Amino acid sequence: MQKQEKDQIVYTLSAKCRDCYRCLKACPVKAIKMNNGQAYVIKERCISCGTCIKECPQGAKTFRSDTASVKALISSGALVAASVAPSFPAFYNEWECLRLASALRKLGFSFIGQTSQGAYRVAQASVNFKNRRNKKVAVSTACPALVGYIKTYAKEHLPSLCEVLSPMHAHAAMLKDQFGDSCKVVFIGPCIAKKAEIEWEEFAGRIHAALTFSELEAWMKEENIELKNCAESSFDEPPAGTASLFPLSGGMLKTAGLDSESNTSSRYVNPAGLKNSLEAIEWAVNSDEDVFIEPLFCNEGCINGPGAGRDGNTYERRLRLTRFAAENIKLPEGKTDDALFEMKVREGKAIIRGEIDQEKIREALLKVGKVTENDHLNCGACGYNTCKEKAEAVVLGMAEAEMCIPWMRRLAEQRTDKIIETSPNGILILDKDLAIINMNASFRSYFNATDAVFGRHISYLMDPKLFEKVASGSTDKIEGIVTHSAYNLVMHQIVYALKEEKQYVGIFVDITSLRMNEKKLDKMKEQTITQAKELLEHQIKMAHEMAMLLGRNTAKGEEIVSKLMSFED
Repeated sequence: MQKQEKDQIVYTLSAKCRDCYRCLKACPVKAIKMNNGQAYVIKERCISCGTCIKECPQGAKTFRSDTASVKALISSGALVAASVAPSFPAFYNEWECLRLASALRKLGFSFIGQTSQGAYRVAQASVNFKNRRNKKVAVSTACPALVGYIKTYAKEHLPSLCEVLSPMHAHAAMLKDQFGDSCKVVFIGPCIAKKAEIEWEEFAGRIHAALTFSELEAWMKEENIELKNCAESSFDEPPAGTASLFPLSGGMLKTAGLDSESNTSSRYVNPAGLKNSLEAIEWAVNSDEDVFIEPLFCNEGCINGPGAGRDGNTYERRLRLTRFAAENIKLPEGKTDDALFEMKVREGKAIIRGEIDQEKIREALLKVGKVTENDHLNCGACGYNTCKEKAEAVVLGMAEAEMCIPWMRRLAEQRTDKIIETSPNGILILDKDLAIINMNASFRSYFNATDAVFGRHISYLMDPKLFEKVASGSTDKIEGIVTHSAYNLVMHQIVYALKEEKQYVGIFVDITSLRMNEKKLDKMKEQTITQAKELLEHQIKMAHEMAMLLGRNTAKGEEIVSKLMSFED
């Protein structure tokens, strides 16, 4: 597991991270550092948007759990108020929504409030801020991921931000105004970036913790609290009418009473997603239009927050939320005290990058075969938009050369080509017409072949029988022993088809010396047998002659003995 920095919100479970650049591709601020194939989150660069968590197919990205600190706070006896995000009806069924407050009370919360109360006030205060300051361009500060990006990476747009608290902080201010500063506020919603927002310098101490719905679900499971076993009960304050639509794109504008123009006039725009939001702000700043912009980082708004904790269809969530809003249309009473919700957005910590040596960038590009601009494929497979961006990341230690997929593929191909080219076996490739299209060095040597044979039929060099049999389709592979008398070779040949390429491959293993040794051995055996036969015949003949000689000698001896005996008579 990655060694988590103190208070790091988003981090990597390295045991699950396996050679994948998906988080890097998805990260809008490139806060991912690759090291030995592992993707680590750099705390200083991260805006805690949770994009990498949603995108990681291995579940290797996660976020800090603050449940333990909330438990400790409740155990201390302090008055702890829950501020539940207006998106909760999108994630819970109607009957579950009626029991959620009871479940939170069982967990120990003293007051169960609805963040929509703060959202309603924020909508009014934001419109008032734009009109009072006579600002040509005003950008809502409700979305912490978007504001966090501007604070750190697009500081030129800081003057366009409304100096108004987010709904979370606005509601916390209202609760502290009601119960006193000793009241501890815990926000509960689908947004991970809220964890970062409560730590911003301008908001220090206002909110104790931000829990996601997924953390709430885990906590309830740990305490054996099931919504179906909880009694129906109301929140300690009602939802604030149209502010229940705040989690949806354009929800703030509707709450502010500007919905009649939000879809027909460019003066009120509600982009979703970082790219669209930045385009809208750039357009507004550089145009002569008087524009109010309500940007949200997540697609379709907060109903797709990364800390939802429950799967679901976007449009089903949207329908649940709009139905809830339609059934709770009562607006809060009283006039908004804008002074309670004013704030000054401060710059985020600077990302110290420094000048990058152009020569080092050039070296990083050369290492992966990027010699000229034409070599810059800018395919994005590594996670960076351009080859130069990736080279800069390599120089900064954020990326590795091996992340270039086209380069790694070329290396693999080169290794394969080298293996084929240096093989001691002859390798030949023919096209669908059995014409020669490629051959390695060993084949050239065996068959005295030069480039002049390219395009010629294989019969130009040898008997094509094996290739023709495979080409006929009767078999996909065939092998046998073939003697090539013209070349004084005996080959063990393997021929097979590459069906998709409509090509045929021949592999030639030289067994000439083995065959010659076998012939020599056979000849020696034959000579040995012949000599043994000759020796045997010779021995038989000698034995016969000796027997005859012995017989003659015996007869002669008998004759002499007979004569001697006759003298005695």
